[in-house]
Amino acid sequence: MIATTAHGIPKLGLGTFGRTGEDGVSALLDALEIGYRHIDTAQSYDTESSVGEAVRRSGLARSEVFITTKVADTNLARADFLPSVEKSLETLGVDGVDLLLIHWPSDKDAVPFENYMLALAHTQEKGWAKRIGVSNFPIALLEKAETLLGAGALSTNQVELHPFLQSPKLTAYAKEKGLPLTAYMPLAKGKVSKDAVLERIGEKHGVTAAAISLAFLMAEGHVVIPASSSPDRLRENMTAIGVTLDADDMAAIRALDQGGRMIDPDKAPKWDD
Repeated sequence: MIATTAHGIPKLGLGTFGRTGEDGVSALLDALEIGYRHIDTAQSYDTESSVGEAVRRSGLARSEVFITTKVADTNLARADFLPSVEKSLETLGVDGVDLLLIHWPSDKDAVPFENYMLALAHTQEKGWAKRIGVSNFPIALLEKAETLLGAGALSTNQVELHPFLQSPKLTAYAKEKGLPLTAYMPLAKGKVSKDAVLERIGEKHGVTAAAISLAFLMAEGHVVIPASSSPDRLRENMTAIGVTLDADDMAAIRALDQGGRMIDPDKAPKWDD
């Protein structure tokens, strides 16, 4: 059984970037059959149709699959926001998603912050999103969001996190606020599998280095959404939920932090680390 956060988000999910077309649907069906119940997509991934099709073909009830999608930064303007969410729901083939995120904050405030954050809250009022959250938000924008929407309005902040980028300032702030972080790229594009420390701890627990990375992030209170189209890797990643790391393991992995950010486009906000 996959644990959930206080906001009801399954702590182990599946990223879907690159899972397009029939191959994408097949990979997602494999994941659902293996036991994944939290699927993360986005308008900009072009995978919403694959996710919707896989959930329909799986035979699972809609209530059994937690679906997250994200509003692209190109759809933040007042005239575009709600129509883009309507289109996402239509593409997914659902009446509402379990979690709706702002994918990136507006670059250089081209769209006023209040406009798109209030539009996000409005989707929840309309029943289009059970929960709302953000992605790629630094502390400064999280504080602005709390001032605007109130404490506890957001269910998560999805950011790049892995053993080589642990973002201690953001993590400490999020813990203080009771705001779970969702780790995208938790396997650092496969880099974790080549790390000697993670390999050694994996051997100790009888799992892969990748599973250790996921177990570590979940032990730190984060949600993880690794992506894979390999059934074997999907199963290996799922073993992370059964791993309990001891204090020595945690200390050794914490020492791997090097601020190794892999996703840092020009439109990115000023990071906290």
